[in-house]
Amino acid sequence: MTDNAQTEPAIFDNAVLEAAKVSKAWPFEEARKLIKRYPDGKRDATGALVPVLFETGYGPSGLPHIGTFQEVLRTTLVRRAYEVLTTDATGTPAPTRLVAFSDDMDGLRKVPDNVPNKDLLTANLGKPLTRIPDPFGTHESFAHHNNAKLRQFLDRFGFDYEFVSASDRYNSSAFDEALKNVLRHYDEIMAIMLPTLREERRKTYSPVLPVSPTTGAVLQVPIEVVDADAGLVRFTDADGSVIEQSILGGWSKLQWKVDWAMRWVALGVDYEMCGKDLTDSATQSGRIAKVLGGRRPEGLIYELFLDEKGEKISKSKGNGLTIEQWLEYGSEESLGFYLFREPKSAKSLHVGIIPRAVDEYWQFREKMPAQPVEQQLGNPVWHLLRTTGYRGGAGESLPVTFGLLLNLVGVLGAGASRDQVWSYLGNYVANADPAAHPALDTLVTCALAYNRDFIAPTLKRRAPAANEAAALAALDAALAGMPADAGAEAFQTVVYEVGKDEAFGFESLRDWFKALYETLLGSSQGPRMGSFIALYGLANTRALIAEALAV
Repeated sequence: MTDNAQTEPAIFDNAVLEAAKVSKAWPFEEARKLIKRYPDGKRDATGALVPVLFETGYGPSGLPHIGTFQEVLRTTLVRRAYEVLTTDATGTPAPTRLVAFSDDMDGLRKVPDNVPNKDLLTANLGKPLTRIPDPFGTHESFAHHNNAKLRQFLDRFGFDYEFVSASDRYNSSAFDEALKNVLRHYDEIMAIMLPTLREERRKTYSPVLPVSPTTGAVLQVPIEVVDADAGLVRFTDADGSVIEQSILGGWSKLQWKVDWAMRWVALGVDYEMCGKDLTDSATQSGRIAKVLGGRRPEGLIYELFLDEKGEKISKSKGNGLTIEQWLEYGSEESLGFYLFREPKSAKSLHVGIIPRAVDEYWQFREKMPAQPVEQQLGNPVWHLLRTTGYRGGAGESLPVTFGLLLNLVGVLGAGASRDQVWSYLGNYVANADPAAHPALDTLVTCALAYNRDFIAPTLKRRAPAANEAAALAALDAALAGMPADAGAEAFQTVVYEVGKDEAFGFESLRDWFKALYETLLGSSQGPRMGSFIALYGLANTRALIAEALAV
């Protein structure tokens, strides 16, 4: 765990433990699958209690994105829920482990779009990812670079996990016995897989992919089992020569569905979730795991993330948000909040959803202490505070919403600075010191970046229509008679009164607010105007109105 470790106590009171047993929150629903799997806890051959093993998988053929990260977060949510459900009278939960498994022995099939030195990768297509030079020039291989990026962010968020590399397991012979087991059940595995394949693919399919002794590539060729107990197979190499070779010690890689099943059995995995696109893979891998003497893990089939065009996010396309991008424009907590909600529903994942996620996180966080315990267990914040050690506690609130902050920064322009924003926050926030409001200060930096890249280029104030100009003049006159510290509610009342005046001809207050946003802020949407006036300052707001009337 990192320094931002859990702030909540590890021992829960009886009310929480009882409510958890019947909570409909999805992490508890998933955790109950494990309770059913191991009613008396997971035990070894001697009867001793052993950790329930949670696993997440990562294919380092491309840079990690939020789709990769979310699987670790969501699995951890289930892990923590399971620990709550298994907490005994002494406050001790059943033991658990989380393995983040990198499938870095896989052969590179396609060069990703979002990496440098593509020619370097092209020259090494087909080779295991850990045996391909790093196009970024920072690590010993392409896989080592991508694995490091993943671990960097998992560590930043304070996840408790064990990193396991497929290449390490294959090369060190740790998987040798499991590979021999695959050869022993070769015919049974083929009987499972062949009916699922197209006729042309059946001719070349093999559960075991040998590594060519001449090119070093992972070969998609049929094999003949020579000696299962010795791990020997026969195959035709890329140059046409017939090779008899061991598949042990890093000289092979299992085909995807077989590899997944082998891993479940070899590691003893009890829980692993996956995306909807892997539903069939999970089914076939579960059948193969049974043949190998194991059991398919419990797990959640989650819906996929879509980009702003509605297309599936892909590592090779690089069309999803990176974790760096989210953290540049939004907070860590908001990312966790967005990933928590509705895992079985498809969700858009692009920069446009960040502001709302930030504000909704804080809304849920602020209201949690007043909720009965049953509702608290359905609150995403309750789970997040116990999952990755997010800073702070429930009940805290932001003095300014992120949406309002974005409107302020939008008016200040693309060249606004952090100090400038804080000077305006002094109109609205008691003790307007970044040190006193670290969460808000983080969002000031995020708002400046978001405005620079996405808001400022699109803002365009229009000239007011005649009736709108008259209403703006009336609003200015009303504001002129108010003290600068009148407050957001008083300013909001004046704005309402002007908009409701039939003399200005607005069909609804919505039309009046739309006019304010478009003429003063340059956007079709905006904040609660009373709050904006209090934040931006009375004199500054009147100057903004004067600019609009002068157009």
